[in-house]
Amino acid sequence: MGIELSAFASRDVFLDYDCEAVTFRWHPRTGSVFRKFYGAAESEQSVPADNRLYNDAVLYGREISKEQYEKGFDRQ
Repeated sequence: MGIELSAFASRDVFLDYDCEAVTFRWHPRTGSVFRKFYGAAESEQSVPADNRLYNDAVLYGREISKEQYEKGFDRQ
């Protein structure tokens, strides 16, 4: 698993980390990371790039499409 790190340099990256029921959006131009828990709206404030959940998602999560991120996932 894990995400190819070169993707983060050039485009928005959307991640799903289902183990913790959370998704993330990486915005490369600003270096911002936004978090969206399953069944909730995206956080208004960015989270630090060294956030543990975000880094776990990079290492162990999967990349998803923008559409999947925007639609969200239901909390089970």
